[in-house]
Amino acid sequence: MPDTTRTKPPRSPVPARLDRRAPRPKGSGNEASPIKGAPMPVKRDIGHLKLSPDETRAFLESKRGVRSMQEATEWLAARDIEDLECITPDLAGVARGKMMPAKKFVGETSLALPSALFMHTISGEYPEESGEFRYSPNDGDLKLVPDLSTLALVPWENDPTAQVICDLVDQSGAAVGYTPRNVLKRVMALYENRGWKPVVAPEIEFYLVSKNVDPDYPLVPPIGRSGRQIQSGQSYSIGGVNEFDELIDDIYDFSDRQGLEIDTLIHEEGAAQLEINLRHGDPLELADQVFMFKRTIREAALGQDIYATFMAKPIQGQPGSAMHIHQSVNDARTGRNVFSNEDGTPSELFFHFIGGMQRYVPAALIMMAPYVNSYRRLTYGMSAPTNTAWGYDNRTTAFRVPTSDPAGRRVENRLPSSDANPYLAIAASLACGYLGMVGALDPDQPTDQTVNEDGGISLPRGLLEAVAAFECETAFHEVFSRSFVGTYAGIKRGEHETFMQVISPWEREFLLLQV
Repeated sequence: MPDTTRTKPPRSPVPARLDRRAPRPKGSGNEASPIKGAPMPVKRDIGHLKLSPDETRAFLESKRGVRSMQEATEWLAARDIEDLECITPDLAGVARGKMMPAKKFVGETSLALPSALFMHTISGEYPEESGEFRYSPNDGDLKLVPDLSTLALVPWENDPTAQVICDLVDQSGAAVGYTPRNVLKRVMALYENRGWKPVVAPEIEFYLVSKNVDPDYPLVPPIGRSGRQIQSGQSYSIGGVNEFDELIDDIYDFSDRQGLEIDTLIHEEGAAQLEINLRHGDPLELADQVFMFKRTIREAALGQDIYATFMAKPIQGQPGSAMHIHQSVNDARTGRNVFSNEDGTPSELFFHFIGGMQRYVPAALIMMAPYVNSYRRLTYGMSAPTNTAWGYDNRTTAFRVPTSDPAGRRVENRLPSSDANPYLAIAASLACGYLGMVGALDPDQPTDQTVNEDGGISLPRGLLEAVAAFECETAFHEVFSRSFVGTYAGIKRGEHETFMQVISPWEREFLLLQV
């Protein structure tokens, strides 16, 4: 079923310094961003700018990314930037960091965060040490190192403000292995060492809900422009999208001014459930974009006095929200898609990639479904995968091979939920495929049957089961690092203990007077 792309005529151009409502990009109308043989040009050493030597001043027009601190100084001055947010994703994907005056940032002031910040649960608690999870004995500082290729405006702020995503290193300058961006970089390096270049395209689903300040009350869809709550069954409905026309305008505006490109936007099956598809490209750049898109969408929704939520299962009886990840692998030298032979047939590496997904994804599921709520989505009969089956253009499987030409051959991982940290979900998915490619693992036979409605579930059913499978997989100690596996598992055990302290409405309803 092809996506229906929502487009409008662009507004009249406004000078860049004054533009508060920039023209929105038009979608392509494709179901998902096709992953062609060669990825979009990526030069991370010079950021997102594709400049030739005679374009040395073009960086001033860039919406996203510069090459050096000198260029950053001029870029910030040209926009009268007063404050700068130095941010980094924690293990939950929450933006952590510091805000500082722009003049101090360009003076290369040293910035640091305590290491324990990356060892607490989503509720802000510090779990007990367990397994290989240990706190630093002195809770030493981790240094923030700005990635200037991510420098962009913060368009929802009233005062001129910019943002930059940072990496984390220890006092010796070594990358901190258990931080999300470094986990993904480690996996990408494994591909690079083999002469491969992975390419991804994420699709992010989310719900719009009315403001809810009391967590004991269920979430409900917001009131649209018609004055009524939108109902479910609006899949691909243009009318459903237009119910939130002003919000969509803000999302496009904010995204454009940050240099973030939306491929398509659709209404999904759930009540006030939307999906944004991003163009294919470099995994780290795409993880950065998902990280920033989540901030952008939440801020745009708050501006319309509603919430945007990326919970995997926010509303009982409604479909869950996924973050599907389309993946292919190119030859780093030629740019050719290694999933296809020269005659256009599927390659052995293509089948081995799927074999690796089938073998290792159940153990890596905790990185794609990271919370108790995530497993409420992975239940049969709710349009979500419940197994490790694969098939050609079969949406009931965990691993779908979309219809494409040989250059666009790819594997869609439909298991990750939208609550996942994008860096960790992409790293996990690519790592599983990598292990299959280097281990020459063969998949089982593809299926053209419906495989998510028979009650059979061949995945971890809950958080603790997923943590146990994760820790037991010795291959992950190498691809992700032992420090990350131990840290992440310990945090997830702590989150489960926090959850167990909460009494749910189900318990009060069925146990209060009957047991």
